[in-house]
Amino acid sequence: MITIYRAPYSTNCERVGLALARKGLGAESIVISYEDRSAVEQVSGQGLVPVIVDEGRVISDSRAILRHLDEREPEPALYPAGVSKRAELDLFCDWFDEVWKLEPNEIEAELELPQPDMERVERLGAVVAGRLGIFERLLADRDFLWGEELSAADLVAFPFLKYARGRDPHDPDLFHRVIDEHQPLGPEHPRLSAWIERVDALPRAFGP
Repeated sequence: MITIYRAPYSTNCERVGLALARKGLGAESIVISYEDRSAVEQVSGQGLVPVIVDEGRVISDSRAILRHLDEREPEPALYPAGVSKRAELDLFCDWFDEVWKLEPNEIEAELELPQPDMERVERLGAVVAGRLGIFERLLADRDFLWGEELSAADLVAFPFLKYARGRDPHDPDLFHRVIDEHQPLGPEHPRLSAWIERVDALPRAFGP
């Protein structure tokens, strides 16, 4: 049995929840609060979630967990078999985590200041909004970001891009408010909107 340490409304935890359900794997959930990370710190030596424990093996970082689950249960695959194709998918995931997230993180940090520079927030927000077109073009002739089948690319991006359609009113997270307010999904994004609906309809191994 897999045990997952997670937090409510965590985007990175949702990546793993989608992957577990895709693989047909069950998991025992241990839900932590951001105010008390002692449970996950005790098991993994650090305070970030998600963390899974699978037959004694402790794995942290959502993308490392996705790779582990794909090795554990190869079908349905989340990563392509070919070395070059897998490298291309990893490059997309690196871009998403290390480039796409930059402006939302900077907006969040700005808004946490006593006197945020709202002009800077708007400039950064325009970059976030403009990137919706990248995903619209990626979906121009296929149902998922990396082809005709669900892949790790979809699981990495979806928990963040879904906020283009709004957020749960019970979700208090400032970062989530940022990616809700600065991703104006419109009529020029029909494929992206359909993709969000398509992935959102998939099962998760646990709730929000």
